[in-house]
Amino acid sequence: MSEPQKASDLFIECLEAEGVEYIFGVPGEENLDFLESLSKSGKIKLILTRHEQGAGFMAATYGRHTGKTGVFLATLGPGATNMVTAVAYSQLGGMPTLAITGQKPIKTSKQGRFQILDVVAMMGPITKYAHQLASADNIPSRVREAIRMAEEEKPGAVHLELPEDIAEERTTSRPIAASVARRPSAEAKAVRQAVLAIEGAKAPILVIGAGANRKMTSRMLRQFIDKTGIPFVTTQMGKGVVDERNPLFLGCAALSSGDFVHRAICDADCIVNIGHDVIEKPPFFMQQGGPTVIHVSNRTAEVDPVYFPQVEVIGDIANAIWQIKEDVMPQGRWDFRRMLEYRAADMAHNQPLAADTRFPIFPPHLVSQVRAAVPEDGIICLDNGVYKLWFARGYDAYLPNTVLLDNALASMGAGLPSAMMSAMLYPQRKVMAICGDGGFMMNSQEMETAVRLGLNLTVLILRDDAYGMIRWKQANMGFADFGLTYGNPDFVKYAESYGANGHRVTSSEHLTDLLTHCLVTPGVHLIDCPVDYTENDQILNHDIKRLSQQL
Repeated sequence: MSEPQKASDLFIECLEAEGVEYIFGVPGEENLDFLESLSKSGKIKLILTRHEQGAGFMAATYGRHTGKTGVFLATLGPGATNMVTAVAYSQLGGMPTLAITGQKPIKTSKQGRFQILDVVAMMGPITKYAHQLASADNIPSRVREAIRMAEEEKPGAVHLELPEDIAEERTTSRPIAASVARRPSAEAKAVRQAVLAIEGAKAPILVIGAGANRKMTSRMLRQFIDKTGIPFVTTQMGKGVVDERNPLFLGCAALSSGDFVHRAICDADCIVNIGHDVIEKPPFFMQQGGPTVIHVSNRTAEVDPVYFPQVEVIGDIANAIWQIKEDVMPQGRWDFRRMLEYRAADMAHNQPLAADTRFPIFPPHLVSQVRAAVPEDGIICLDNGVYKLWFARGYDAYLPNTVLLDNALASMGAGLPSAMMSAMLYPQRKVMAICGDGGFMMNSQEMETAVRLGLNLTVLILRDDAYGMIRWKQANMGFADFGLTYGNPDFVKYAESYGANGHRVTSSEHLTDLLTHCLVTPGVHLIDCPVDYTENDQILNHDIKRLSQQL
């Protein structure tokens, strides 16, 4: 029998056995045993952040990039409540994370009900699994179960609460080794049914969603597209699965409806929907008597009034695509000319917009500038705002997970921490956070963390002195302009106060120079870029829909 050890030491050993590299967070009094145990680990590094939300966004991005569980830490009460947005972000976005919180002793009262909330009950509805550790002996099984559930499809958030008195217990339990689990392959008859539907169509199309991005299906999808010549579109969280410079790329379904890409989808009589996830806005709406929809995913379809696929191919997505690719035969009667005409019209409409060098910077021009500056494997991490639509529509992604945006919880404040994690994981790649001024200020204190960690990172702030996304919606709904404007700090001085490098854009040409300089110069750089959003409503809500309808 092994020698007894402190429970918090065992907890760290269990995390080490799971391959955990980092724990992000803001510890508190109730985590001190855990923190002391962590200090002795030679495998796990503590990343101290300035807010629990920033820690959670970093952990979620770790999970998104690696497929492994990102771990973040907070104390009880207010520390745990500060976690909630990041936990929900992980859960909806399919990013594996483990949230660990402390708690007062559960066997004896220490300070009455001071700071005590039922954190496990609070986390229950927004996680796959939430559990209070009530015995040191059970730590290995509960950690193994939590990590297993976080990483299996659909990935998401789990939570463990470690009370103070349990953390200091003695135990002889040992970590449980992770099992080897293979995702099941799609059933051959379902594959054959999908192949018959594709071959029997006149104009099939592929729709690539968030699930396809998670499981790295890009190689199989490229082979499928090369063999068949079938065009493809993406959702916002499916961007980059296949290189969007491909001439068969028809666009990203960034708007809810009425875009050129939606017209192309409407021209199809068979839609192969790969990795569909209901957390994203639907890229198309099914109707009775409409196109045949083939659902290819790890999980069966969640049926609702606008989504009821006729064929389902369930299993490992990459394997399912490979099976379909091996069996399907390209058909001479397939006709994609109309779909490709919509894409050509989209590009023709965007070209003069992207060439508009006005100042403050015009959003389509901004997108083209960033795309020109960022190398093929560079990573952009978008916060949430109206610029997200411009980037989803106009920024072609070349590789998987090089455009990180959140179209699930769509939380503000995630752009900077997400970029920080990307820069930590990939120090040789160029990383840029793209934030509105509103979203940036929600977690701007993490600039200190980025500088302290010595990251190479560019933070591009799109400044319009307003909550631009809601202001755009307000205008579209015919309401008066009210309640959505504010003031901002001097962002250059703000960056410099943290020890970062601050820059202010004064023209389109200056933006070009600054993007180049910041991406090649080590350190943390912030660029204050004024943007002109005055035509958002006209272009996104009227011009695009009118022009695509005319076709």
